[in-house]
Amino acid sequence: MSKMTTRYKTPHMRRLDKKTDYSKRLKLVKSGLPRAAVRKSSENITVQLIKFEEPGDKVLAAASSKQLAAYGWKAPSGNLPAAYLTGLLAGVRAKAAGVTEAVLDAGLGKSTKGSRIYAALKGMIDAGIKIPHDPKVLPDEMRTSGAHIAAYAANGKGFTKYGITPAELPKHFTEIKAKIAAGSKGK
Repeated sequence: MSKMTTRYKTPHMRRLDKKTDYSKRLKLVKSGLPRAAVRKSSENITVQLIKFEEPGDKVLAAASSKQLAAYGWKAPSGNLPAAYLTGLLAGVRAKAAGVTEAVLDAGLGKSTKGSRIYAALKGMIDAGIKIPHDPKVLPDEMRTSGAHIAAYAANGKGFTKYGITPAELPKHFTEIKAKIAAGSKGK
């Protein structure tokens, strides 16, 4: 009897779990630039600048929206203004680590114009990191500052998780943005 060979190749576990698109990741790695990985959940945004190395990826700089509390952030950490501030914080840390340019890695996140992924991208760009992008996908200043949330709340909608009133959000956002840009954590 001859030895039978199969043509079927078992995919990587992360592909089966729908966590990694390896063909997309390979294209990003081949660019030679660090990847600006933006991951989101309903209550958190994480931004990491990752450099490919043969033994394993190396994280050059990272920020989580949960870390915004150290700067005095009182609003929820999963909204669009928090995504922008997290991107800004990651960008400031990346600049301090010597990173000047990167490429966006949105992972398996849905690419929607003006979304939290692009708010984080805008924050990194405003911090001085060069990342190729189409300016049309970035959210406008009204959305990044939270003015759209304040306008929505003015219609009588309740916001129970806010440590501040939604009307104060744009002013609060500006204060925290200045603290992050200055590099101070004082409350």
